[in-house]
Amino acid sequence: MTASAAPADLYAQHFAEQQRRAAQALERGGFDHLVVPSGTLHYQVFDDRDYPYAVNPQFKAWVPLVRNPGSWLVFTPGATPKLIYLQPFDYWHVVPQAPSGAWVEHFEVIVIREPADALPHLPKDPARCAILGEPQSALGDYAPNNPQAVIDYLEYHRAFKTPYEVAMMREATRKGVRAHRAAEAAFRAGASEFDIHLAYCAAARQDANELPYGNIVALNQNGAVLHYMELGREAPEQLRSFLIDAGASHAGYACDITRTYASDTDGEFQALIDAVDAAQQRMCAQVRAGFDYKQLHLDAHVALAGILKDFGVLKTSPEAAVATGVSNVFFPHGIGHGIGLQVHEVAGFAASDRGGRIDKPAGHPYLRLTRVLEPGMAVTIEPGLYFVDLLLDGLQRGEHRDSVDWARIDGFRPFGGIRIEDDVVCTDDAPINLTREGFAAA
Repeated sequence: MTASAAPADLYAQHFAEQQRRAAQALERGGFDHLVVPSGTLHYQVFDDRDYPYAVNPQFKAWVPLVRNPGSWLVFTPGATPKLIYLQPFDYWHVVPQAPSGAWVEHFEVIVIREPADALPHLPKDPARCAILGEPQSALGDYAPNNPQAVIDYLEYHRAFKTPYEVAMMREATRKGVRAHRAAEAAFRAGASEFDIHLAYCAAARQDANELPYGNIVALNQNGAVLHYMELGREAPEQLRSFLIDAGASHAGYACDITRTYASDTDGEFQALIDAVDAAQQRMCAQVRAGFDYKQLHLDAHVALAGILKDFGVLKTSPEAAVATGVSNVFFPHGIGHGIGLQVHEVAGFAASDRGGRIDKPAGHPYLRLTRVLEPGMAVTIEPGLYFVDLLLDGLQRGEHRDSVDWARIDGFRPFGGIRIEDDVVCTDDAPINLTREGFAAA
């Protein structure tokens, strides 16, 4: 079955795979039932305001519901899964509509009006249940126990996306690309970071709480702050560069896209962006079955150091810059991570579905994924080159300060940095670059 199949058929295949994985996970853990609460609202201390609700990822792996606290999912091998759906009597808030869509036919849907009404519909013996969730989701004797054997199995296999999941990520990408186009247009029109952010949300048709993560909208030197989220209200007098790392959500799935733009499209910083973009595309092409993601990260360091050499920043060889750690000053994060139900997908270091850990390469503490790529895995590829004052100050005080041209570095500092990020799916053949497909279709 392919991603071009009807949505109902894609979901049916996904649902069958979820049941297969859940049954195997329960067998591993020695349990009879999988019980998954959707999560609860959390209230701010000394206040009556709740934090933005975030659905349990183990719950939305089964159903495309992201705004339904107090609900439960129950899976027992050989039985129709139950969706215990909280639809409260409430005149203060909008009450969730009855669940609808082709996926509903796969569940026994039980509508409840109070959270405690779920109790009669949960398995009789809590001790025989693998209950996956946060402590606040406890209901009576049904408290999340998060058995490690069950978690290890489910999270390891979550790396392998079903065609349904790829379709959901493709739709999230469509929304994200539309918003990125609007953000670039706002930058070209001279908008502030805050106004660019608003333009992005308007085009995505999602507010800040619906987006999969907080937007990074950085003008000029702010692009050197990897997770810059200050959103300046006034535009700088001179616009030099724009880095945006922002995603969108669809049915519980995320996209994660980063682009960098130069105000002067004929200048040297634009040429540097173009060089990183070309290298990034070669890295995306490495997303092949059997390739070690750790090696992809290490290869990226050599490639990016080569760009620095070409632009006169490095005075030593790319290989020497990597060996001495100088490349880490300019590329201080990992090449990417898994993506899907979560922006930073789980089990990035898992040695197998029975646990264990694949360590990061020495000297590269921020890599988030160390597994060998296999068909179905979805990963981000996000190389970057930055001119971070804090890291450059350390280099200037160190033994390798003469390995760079400081005048060249000072010329690039006002531009902050460059990051380019795509979401890529590994297949049995050539990789699927969801992000580039989305931009090409926009």
